[in-house]
Amino acid sequence: MTFAFDNTYARLPERFFARLAPVPVAEPRLIRLNEALAGQLGLDPDLLRSPEGLAMLAGNQVPIGASPLAMAYAGHQFGGFVPQLGDGRAILLGEILDPAGQRFDIQLKGSGRTPFSRGGDGRAWLGPVLREYILSEAMHALGIPTTRSLAAVATGEPVFRETALPGAVLVRVARGHVRVGTFEYFAARQDTDGLRHLADYVMARHYPEAMTSDRPYLAFLDAVIDRQAELVASWLGVGFIHGVMNTDNMSIAGETIDYGPCAFMDAYDPGTVYSSIDRQGRYAYANQPRIAQWNLSRLAQSLLTLLDPDPVKAVEEAQASIDGFGERFERAYLTCFQAKLGLLGAHEGDADLVDTLLAAMSETGADFTNTFRALCGLTAGAGGKGRGRLSDNAAWDAWLARWHARLARDPVDSEARATAMRRANPAVIPRNHQVEAALHAAVEGDLDPLDALLQALADPWGDRPESDQFTWPPEPHEVVQQTFCGT
Repeated sequence: MTFAFDNTYARLPERFFARLAPVPVAEPRLIRLNEALAGQLGLDPDLLRSPEGLAMLAGNQVPIGASPLAMAYAGHQFGGFVPQLGDGRAILLGEILDPAGQRFDIQLKGSGRTPFSRGGDGRAWLGPVLREYILSEAMHALGIPTTRSLAAVATGEPVFRETALPGAVLVRVARGHVRVGTFEYFAARQDTDGLRHLADYVMARHYPEAMTSDRPYLAFLDAVIDRQAELVASWLGVGFIHGVMNTDNMSIAGETIDYGPCAFMDAYDPGTVYSSIDRQGRYAYANQPRIAQWNLSRLAQSLLTLLDPDPVKAVEEAQASIDGFGERFERAYLTCFQAKLGLLGAHEGDADLVDTLLAAMSETGADFTNTFRALCGLTAGAGGKGRGRLSDNAAWDAWLARWHARLARDPVDSEARATAMRRANPAVIPRNHQVEAALHAAVEGDLDPLDALLQALADPWGDRPESDQFTWPPEPHEVVQQTFCGT
């Protein structure tokens, strides 16, 4: 099967990766093919469904023009540095250009052992593969930069964790797979030449405007900081919790990557943690901006030798850039929540209005998604469509009165405002209990719940009767307390 591969990463020095092909599987079977994404990439879904296409998606056949490799990188995991991680169960097949000329990586995840597997089996099982498929496509529909899922393929082989589980491979599509940890890998080895190669490569691919600057590496650092500030602000706007914000899980391209124990919050609580391995709450919902800044400081530290030959000046410049993250994030965060509240202009007191609302939500245990969605129908004050799913107490009444007074400062038709708010406040998110129910059914062989959930998540902004069942929070017995990584 032929693709228009143009594999720029494979042309970097050999120490950047290990060249090897995916390990074939016994009986590949296509579980899901993302036909919409295939079309966007200029790929033929019928060819992908063919025996030859399935062999490529499973890793049993390397397509013509591919340059399969496992990428090397390091990373801080829960604050502790690991000097060598790398793709322990993933193979980058290569890069393709879509019809618009945009470059994307095609990666197989769960494709067998590599030199970076560290004793692991290099495989994935069906549950986490479908979980990433669901979550990544939901994030795309929500308009949040993300890696995507082209296909999920069953391998016909068991994967052994606590018990034997059905194996699977995920075909992941990304604008790039370079991470903060990739820069840490070369910095830890004091490989300045490698750092320069990597930085020049990433700038040319993702930040070409930085290359025209008088200080290209500083401009590159600032551009990455900007993208990460925007990304994390958008996460908070939909109640998303990544779960493992290690530096090896922070994409330099500014996309959400590695959907392990991530989750969307139900009842609002800034301290919410789902990940079973985040025992100290390092990556809790409200901690994500602080962790993003910490991770970016690791990138800045890795770039010091490129920023300035004078170590003191290099540290001063890097620190100034990192210190600027807070203002950039706060600006992106406030803009996000102003849109969620229908505030068309910017006025003093808007940040406090947001904070007061979130405090009331935390105190009353209000559902994050449904609270903001309910506000869309209340833009006309007493003439609105009722309280919807809002709590009924004095604190809420006081906040609503204050909100309506603020709305009056931006005179606009209430229905037009409500329409704009509905484009900022999804009705449907991948709620944990519904994701787990769909995964359990899929593992047992019933894909109907998965299909219904994916269909609802593809249109998160609309009010469709068939999607209503996906808008309600869990009953007490349905609450998911923990999510798991799956490695």
